[in-house]
Amino acid sequence: MSESARFLAAYDDQLRTDAETPGAASVTKHGPLHLGTFRDGRGFVTYRDLGDAGSDAIRRLVREAVDHFLADPGATRVEWKTRGHDHAPGLHGALLEHGFVPDPPESIMIGSAQALSVPVPVPDAVVVRQVVDEQDVRAMSAMQDEVFGDPVSDGMADALLHRLSLEDGMELWVAEADGRIVSAGRLEPVEGTAFAGIWGGATRPEWRGRGIYRALTARRAQSALRLGKTLIHSDSTEFSRPILERSGLVKVSTTTPYRWRREGS
Repeated sequence: MSESARFLAAYDDQLRTDAETPGAASVTKHGPLHLGTFRDGRGFVTYRDLGDAGSDAIRRLVREAVDHFLADPGATRVEWKTRGHDHAPGLHGALLEHGFVPDPPESIMIGSAQALSVPVPVPDAVVVRQVVDEQDVRAMSAMQDEVFGDPVSDGMADALLHRLSLEDGMELWVAEADGRIVSAGRLEPVEGTAFAGIWGGATRPEWRGRGIYRALTARRAQSALRLGKTLIHSDSTEFSRPILERSGLVKVSTTTPYRWRREGS
């Protein structure tokens, strides 16, 4: 078995269903589906696989999942996470038929934490550190909103501060230059698995190409090793995929999020 195949098997065995819904207010199991609802009104649909379900059965599962979230007035939006290597005949059409809209595909990236844990030089003015204080968390979140082209809001910062209060292992890492955050990302150790995820990576445009994000990746990998995690995973856009490949991660499959919003929300 190739390294990529071993990584993908570990991903399917360890990172699907329960591992994807930490912090959910509730999770309902419906056939193969796990339907998670979060405190911010977000719904999430995942599964280990759909077995031998044909197109008619899959269309029925999509309709029943939408009905589940429609029955919850607090659920305003839902993500259905698909994977490119799944056997799921007719899923794309069924999701479109029920109001889901696909995001661009992302690459599922996996690599050895030990291989990622290497010294990476950064400019003299840059300091890489973990943050926990509210002021730092809000500054980090605002920077990410700006880089991703979103309006700066308190929503993500509030969610991150709530996660920190739960002490569930999530870590927030930033790179600063002269006291200003120029890059940031999260580390998400996955309980009961060999994995830790790296998420939310963002770097201000004027600071890109200087090794800063690679240094953040290396520091998070070092922290993952201290926590006993041996594998790193991430879903990456085509912009970040080459950076992660240079850091040692391997593309094992693709994932496409499909998003549904309640009318009027």
